[in-house]
Amino acid sequence: MFLAISIGYLIGGIKFRGFALGPVTGSLFAGILIGQFAHVPVSGTAKSFLFLLFLFGIGYSVGPQFLQALKRDGMKPVLLAVIVCVSGLLTAIVVAKILGLDPGFSAGLLSGALTESPAMGTATEAINALPIPEADRARFVAHIAVADAVCYVFGAVGVILFCSAVGPRLLGIDLAAEALKLEQELGISRKAPGVESAWHMFEMRAYRIAEGAPIVGLSLRAAEERSPELRLFVQRIRRNGAILEAEPDLVIEPGDVVAVSGRREVLVNVLEARAEEVEDRQLLDIPVSIADVLVTRPDLGGRSIDDVTKEEWTRSVYLRSISRGGQEIPIAPGIRVERGDILRLVGPESQVSRAAERVGVVVAPTTATDFFVLGLAIFLGGLVGVLVTIPIGDMRISLSTSVGTLLAGLLVGHLRTRFPLFGRIPDAAVSLMTALGLAAFVAMTGLHAGPVFVSAIAEAGIGLLFGGMIVTLVPMIIGLYAGRYLLRMNPILLLGGLAGAQTMTAGMAAVQDRSGSTVAVLGYTPAVPIGHILLTTWGTVIVGIMA
Repeated sequence: MFLAISIGYLIGGIKFRGFALGPVTGSLFAGILIGQFAHVPVSGTAKSFLFLLFLFGIGYSVGPQFLQALKRDGMKPVLLAVIVCVSGLLTAIVVAKILGLDPGFSAGLLSGALTESPAMGTATEAINALPIPEADRARFVAHIAVADAVCYVFGAVGVILFCSAVGPRLLGIDLAAEALKLEQELGISRKAPGVESAWHMFEMRAYRIAEGAPIVGLSLRAAEERSPELRLFVQRIRRNGAILEAEPDLVIEPGDVVAVSGRREVLVNVLEARAEEVEDRQLLDIPVSIADVLVTRPDLGGRSIDDVTKEEWTRSVYLRSISRGGQEIPIAPGIRVERGDILRLVGPESQVSRAAERVGVVVAPTTATDFFVLGLAIFLGGLVGVLVTIPIGDMRISLSTSVGTLLAGLLVGHLRTRFPLFGRIPDAAVSLMTALGLAAFVAMTGLHAGPVFVSAIAEAGIGLLFGGMIVTLVPMIIGLYAGRYLLRMNPILLLGGLAGAQTMTAGMAAVQDRSGSTVAVLGYTPAVPIGHILLTTWGTVIVGIMA
């Protein structure tokens, strides 16, 4: 297994014209290859253990944004994801029935063509629960890996090309022009390469106030309010050799040396033309803090950055970055802050601490994992998955331990936005759970399928490959036109949402590359958690329907 993972990461890292299989699919191919030469016993318990860890980690990661995505103006990408995922399931069922595929091939067709490897796990669990001979179960499970390997390559390449090239052509749009238009609507200022955005750069400099300067005789509060959009703040004043701490009512006098904080571009372009900059290390020796803060306060959710900066507690505090669902999103006055976002704040230590209290809680690095919550959540999620059944026609399909564990991860992740110290798991641990858990599970699936790979390919025929192409493209086309003409989405957000619905980060990256803008991530982040949940669940559904 470990050899398959090692080789899989090597294969997955090889790029051809910007495309790479990725470590998960690489591990699948490596497992199949090794399985051609040696019979490797695969433990079902080990596979389940690793897969459940992966599912909990995925749910835990997207949980803070999932419920918020259902409430905010990201509802359109959410509906788009539902349309794409449901049409993908229906297309896979129709293709599988036309080709006469067994439950294993059908599940692999779905997981590969829709680029959602976790569906292999839910399908495997569903097959193992079927009342059929053990030999048939083993054969169907092996067929999942075979079909996934056949269909995944076009599935990944197809999504990338559709989102970045085919989709824009069908819509008749210029990606770069549309991205620039959306940036202007949101207030994003595009800068030349190598130049930092004003929203990201914070500096502090000292300036001598000349006789007759416009701010002489004004209080600090009045001076700062002359141009509030510039967000320049006085931190200290040197007067007659003494250093005075900034007080709102302190009056500025000629000859004062003021320590001013602000965006670098503003300091350079505005103040340097009006005041003499001086070197005063002692005056500028102010403790500066950088903190990642999880947004938990409900009164901030849905407010624009421009609106939030008008709050008194934001004085001297600057926003360096916003992370949403693990993706960094662009910063501009019109971008809205949502609960579950992680804001990177920079400014004087005391001001950042005060602002953090009004935003939520500081995400301090931790090395301790709350194994009590981790173990209990997976147990309860799995128990719910066994007990809950969903009626589909004449059948009743179990939710499955896999989907139950995924939902448990979502719940724990969401609860962290309300109770930040609940169920804490370090980012590195979550990354290990998701990366190693899925890669190892898929590698073991490949090892199991290796001995029957050639014969299974011969049994499925070339129709499996072309069927996979249909399953990849049909939901993308339906989603494209539904998103544009039914949901009336902005085309850039639409293309980002299509990539999110297919959980294909590389598709979003291709849109960003072609458009020269990162703004497509605003459509991707609300759609991707929905895609993960539905596509993973479809593994159980398609097995129940095709069995």
